[in-house]
Amino acid sequence: MIRVLLADDQALVRAGFKVLLSSATDIEVVAEAANGEEAVSRAREKRPDVVLMDIRMPGVDGLEATRRIVADRTLAGLRVLILTTFEVDEYVFEALRSGASGFVVKDIEPSELLQAVRVVARGDALLSPTVTRRLIAEFAGRPEQRRVATAHLNVLTEREREVMALVAAGRNNDEIAAELYVSPATAKTHVSRAMSKLGARDRAQLVVLAYESGLVAPRLRPA
Repeated sequence: MIRVLLADDQALVRAGFKVLLSSATDIEVVAEAANGEEAVSRAREKRPDVVLMDIRMPGVDGLEATRRIVADRTLAGLRVLILTTFEVDEYVFEALRSGASGFVVKDIEPSELLQAVRVVARGDALLSPTVTRRLIAEFAGRPEQRRVATAHLNVLTEREREVMALVAAGRNNDEIAAELYVSPATAKTHVSRAMSKLGARDRAQLVVLAYESGLVAPRLRPA
């Protein structure tokens, strides 16, 4: 059973998501929070598997709450899935940088939301190849966002850098394997080693690091 904490300042929004999530036989809503401070407190109390976190909440917002949750070693297995109204939102990028495992827009289809919760709960990052690349390219491409020195990538092998770039391009393990003519298991191993060496929590942070270090150059395209 996947245990979920809902964090949103609008009671009606929480109620709607709760009904939807509770309709799944493998998902249970164990707690709710109306702001970031409450979300952190309830996360420590209930120990959910996934927090559905709205960003724009009064007081402690979802961004700060995400930072606190990720920094809490007692919540190491918890995953944060960001809820946002807009596909491209600077705060979403900051949340990914802070350790969130992905994001979904609030008008997502019900079946897609359920699948998103399952994906994040099993430890994978929820990366939309189109929206996430556009989001990260837009904000990581700004000079002031470059906080990771390219030299930090020296700990990676050439193949690990190559794999990291493909992850940043939105490729999954099977696609990486096909492109590099290796097995999916080998591709997964390279991804895991790159994450471990760079201290990345999951693939979402690996993508952020790829852009911030300059390993991948932003390519902005007209909408």
